[in-house]
Amino acid sequence: MQAIKRYILVSICGILALVGYLKLSIFHKHAFPLGTRGERHIFLDSNELESFSADFIQSPRNRRETTSQNKKSRCRMETCFDFNLCKNGFKVYVYPLDTSHRLSTTYSKILTSFQESRYYTSDPNEACIFIPSIDTLDQDVLSQNYIHDVQTKLHNLPHWNNGKNHIIFNMYSGTWPDYVETIGFDIGQAMLAKASFSIGRYRPGFDISFPLFAKDHPQKGGERGYLTLSSNNIPSSRHYLMAFKGKRYLTGIGSETRNSLYHIHNSKDIVLLTTCKHGKGWQKKKDARCEKDNAEFDKYDYKKLLYNSTFCLVPRGRRLGSFRFLEALHAACIPVLLSNNWELPFSEVIDWNQASIWGDERLLLQVPSVVRSISQPKIFSLRQQTQFLWDSYFSSVDAIVGTTLEIIRDRFSTELSRSRNLWNMIPGAISILPEYSDVLESFPFYYGHLAMAPAAKFTAVIYATTPVISSSPLFRLLRNVARSANVEKIIVLWHCDIPPPPSHRWPPDLGVPVLVKTRSIKTISSRFYPYKEIETDAVFSLDEDALLTTDEIDFAFSVWRQFPERIVGYPARNYYWDGGKNRWSYTSKWSNEYSIVLTGAAIYHRYYNFLYTNFLASVLVKTVDQSSNCEDILMNFLVSHVTKLPPIKVTQRKQYKGMLVGGTNASKASTWLDQFHFAQREICVDTFAKVFGSMPLVRSKVRMDPLLFKDPVSNMRKKYRQIELV
Repeated sequence: MQAIKRYILVSICGILALVGYLKLSIFHKHAFPLGTRGERHIFLDSNELESFSADFIQSPRNRRETTSQNKKSRCRMETCFDFNLCKNGFKVYVYPLDTSHRLSTTYSKILTSFQESRYYTSDPNEACIFIPSIDTLDQDVLSQNYIHDVQTKLHNLPHWNNGKNHIIFNMYSGTWPDYVETIGFDIGQAMLAKASFSIGRYRPGFDISFPLFAKDHPQKGGERGYLTLSSNNIPSSRHYLMAFKGKRYLTGIGSETRNSLYHIHNSKDIVLLTTCKHGKGWQKKKDARCEKDNAEFDKYDYKKLLYNSTFCLVPRGRRLGSFRFLEALHAACIPVLLSNNWELPFSEVIDWNQASIWGDERLLLQVPSVVRSISQPKIFSLRQQTQFLWDSYFSSVDAIVGTTLEIIRDRFSTELSRSRNLWNMIPGAISILPEYSDVLESFPFYYGHLAMAPAAKFTAVIYATTPVISSSPLFRLLRNVARSANVEKIIVLWHCDIPPPPSHRWPPDLGVPVLVKTRSIKTISSRFYPYKEIETDAVFSLDEDALLTTDEIDFAFSVWRQFPERIVGYPARNYYWDGGKNRWSYTSKWSNEYSIVLTGAAIYHRYYNFLYTNFLASVLVKTVDQSSNCEDILMNFLVSHVTKLPPIKVTQRKQYKGMLVGGTNASKASTWLDQFHFAQREICVDTFAKVFGSMPLVRSKVRMDPLLFKDPVSNMRKKYRQIELV
């Protein structure tokens, strides 16, 4: 009998142990999900927070809002977007501004960016996407920018159609003291581009998680990232390991995390500063730590902390998003995110694990040990990625709006969509036009990633503007180019008032096909048109009176094959700031530094012809064509804007054009030496910088010379023998 009792007791204990183990496994699965968000398993993952949220105790109003949100959450591109409107292309229409509607500075910038986009149309019948001119950014009812009765205004829009194909923008939703995430009006079937989006309310593949940025964020250009991408030097270690300086909310949402930061602040390598001095009546709510925290807070300068810290803590504020996120990216300070459930900006395409560290608000005390454990190579990689993402997608309102448009464009045209890898590697998806090619090796940026080299052939494109005779510089150049073993084809762009000479007048037996194009050459920008006859990746651009020898041509091509994403050539120029005229200017003075390589004797990838024609703002191309000048400068602006790199000058040649024009005995300076022509170029540099919003040109002192160049050895030992004789 005793044995039976013991058996029953053991069985009961075993069953209880099994039940306890299963419950513990379920809890562990919820509390410690590994790998659900890439490298976020360093901390507890925040995906599971919704199951423990306050949704269990909801007011009737909150339940109604949740039910409404659940209905809207069914929206996908397939169900709430009219693809038929996009059959004629991806065009964006901005509703005319109603003067009775008040616009904030920020929303005005957003609308301007849409209107200056290459996708903009003034005809709503052509539009695929519609942007309301009603400012919905600030839906905090206590804000001075709050717009009343937004829903009625939206429903009165002539093309509203329950919001289909519309984008609604919002940065601030909810108000004191709850700061709920709902924006307070029905958006119908519109896409929502919202800052501080939570994972639970974000509709993947339909909404846009929008970045929170300050009202003084630049319209165009913006400052380059603090860590220059083109630098070859490994950045030095920073004074502080991790820093934060901001408000300490004494009560209400967001206060728990910031009130706990003092636990890991050590005043040495981890400096986390908060102040109670904000809001009305803060003194009535201050606690015992406020005086000490306020005094410590005033000792440090925010920007010095930002630019001298390796990691920047980005805790949630009243809302999930924070201005510090973009500020940290710009400063090359790796964001350490403490904002559970935040859907990060442009998360649909950006892999934030490559540029940030995820924390968990519940495990704050783990943060110091985790950031200390990250290796220096990993830190360098994270910092570089912050700079790439900042420069490509966040440095200006234009960049933010452009990124938004490109994300939506990829959605509705899946066959032309860019992969997530392209979004997260230099030069970024905005610079990749999928209409050009769907093959990576067709672009100049990925040869290194693919362990490939460009093909060993180039197409010479010669720009001709003057009549020719038998001794013409054009014919001499044709012979020199044709002697190159690397040339596949020669194209002459005949931009002249008189017809080209008949075929029997051209040099015979060149051994290379020569194609003369006349009808399509109407403007000076035509020299950069993506002609279908250019079948090689390499384009050697030449003016008709360039004096290059065959060796110079071959050597420049060999250098370009090592740097296919850049312009490589001979004549170099520079820009400078003219303080007297308060503008950017242009100089041809010989110096050791340059930022422009003129395309009268330079080689580049043919993709830049496609970008020049399809990517540049129309005002830039119009400026060039109206003046019949500066097209080479504009091409340098474009390439440097995309690559963030300088061109490459080869050998020492200062002069590349002849001083005698037309073969006559009269000495006549070439057009490029004319004073008026030069003054135009000075104005062009300033005009281009204004349109780009910043100066994209990058200065360099690098010059590529052949091996044994100018060395006191026999010329017979040198591969490019003609170069030394120039």
